[in-house]
Amino acid sequence: MEIVTDMDDMMLDELSEIWDDIRENYDTSNNSAYDRTVLDCAADLAADPGGDSAYAWAIGLVMMAPYLTWLPSAGVAQQAVTALEAADRALRDRSCPHSSHPYESHEDAADEDLAGLLPALADETADWNEERPRDEWRCPRNAAGFARIALDIVHPGSATDIPPRLPLEAKDSISTLSALLNGYPKPWTDINDEISSQASELSSAAPADRAGRLMVVRAVTWYAVSGMVRAKSVLDHLVRAVEEALPHFTDPHCAHDGHPALPGSAPNAAELGILLSSAGGREIYERGRIASGRNAPIDAVVCPVLMADVADKTLAVLRKRRDELFGERDTSHADAEYLRADGRLDIGKLVERTDHKSWNEEYADDLGLWAARRHGESADDRDRTVLLLVAHQAMKISYPSPPLSVVRGVLATMRAVAAAPLPAECPHGDEHPVVRRAEFRAGMAHFWAPEEFPPDEDSRSAESWTCPRFAAAVAEETIRDLAGLYEEDELADAS
Repeated sequence: MEIVTDMDDMMLDELSEIWDDIRENYDTSNNSAYDRTVLDCAADLAADPGGDSAYAWAIGLVMMAPYLTWLPSAGVAQQAVTALEAADRALRDRSCPHSSHPYESHEDAADEDLAGLLPALADETADWNEERPRDEWRCPRNAAGFARIALDIVHPGSATDIPPRLPLEAKDSISTLSALLNGYPKPWTDINDEISSQASELSSAAPADRAGRLMVVRAVTWYAVSGMVRAKSVLDHLVRAVEEALPHFTDPHCAHDGHPALPGSAPNAAELGILLSSAGGREIYERGRIASGRNAPIDAVVCPVLMADVADKTLAVLRKRRDELFGERDTSHADAEYLRADGRLDIGKLVERTDHKSWNEEYADDLGLWAARRHGESADDRDRTVLLLVAHQAMKISYPSPPLSVVRGVLATMRAVAAAPLPAECPHGDEHPVVRRAEFRAGMAHFWAPEEFPPDEDSRSAESWTCPRFAAAVAEETIRDLAGLYEEDELADAS
């Protein structure tokens, strides 16, 4: 086999395997073995940037370039870039008999084939089954093209005459956000930081990238307002970013007959936004659109008129849910739902809504806070008992967890009940009610309205339901359930 050059007596097929391992496992930092391999390859290219071996070293650096976008040791990336730039200068204008070269159609998915191709490139006697002839691959102008591909991986957008690539950071973001927005974040993902980082990306976006970044914020907003995020600062950051971006989309008119519907799925919406947030991504979108005949032209997708509407709607959602999750939550509307026309509790509706079913999750937060507040206003022992139990059960049903605005109000009630003086012994002879799903709900209905709901074999006396020691036990369990959801300084209003 003809060896292109010698590097510590290792054959090119061995080197290509090492380079490919770095390509596949690039996401590491300050890896001395990786650093040494990159530097050796760059040194060979720099030693003779216009030589016959340049194509091998340029392709090797294409394979290892992803590592250079991560966290190599100081100076490693710059030495590789310097060697690649020298090779490009030396080779790109060489005369050749070819009308085209492999680099012109080499997309990033084909990088995984380079390790298997390199040894056969160097060995004239090896079988060659590639679509493009060996001499085109070894052509100096092709080597220069691959040098520019490597440079574009390290510095996205630095080359314009190569197939477009999505920056590796963008690919990582798509993967991270897809997992997060599908409800299965990667173990190392800090959810608050990841969502806040999208606000930062919007705030610092270049004009051409701003529409895409707004789309990403639109996508993460749906997750942020769902209750999965318990830090108000995250929503504040998103609000500020969209407020700052909105004036950039002030053109009230456009030439479009209409605008495309943006993806309704958060992962898909995020992916589209990230794709449109870089020059390479936008070119990939346009090439795909033209090839498939589907999707709207990019100017319609990022139209300022459409983006202004997206910003307005995103802001409206963020502000409304921020107030609901962290502000003074209004529960006055619940009176019409949970009180009868005569002002008494609608026990049937309350029993129905305290059933631990998924369809009751949407009511749980407002119901729990409403019940806790009304408990403090009521002087009727039966009402207070039912309201305390409803607040307790609603907190168990709340999904994913009750927001700060709800926890504050419920804890205020529960802490007051738990702190009340207790009799040394229970004033009743039977056991306390069992707060357990069907038995509890049927028993609570009979306790509050015995004339409407007949007793069953598990019914307890009215005295056991109104027992202060029972109330304290329920309150203490609720306090334990809510403990740790928020810091005490955030819950100051509940103390």
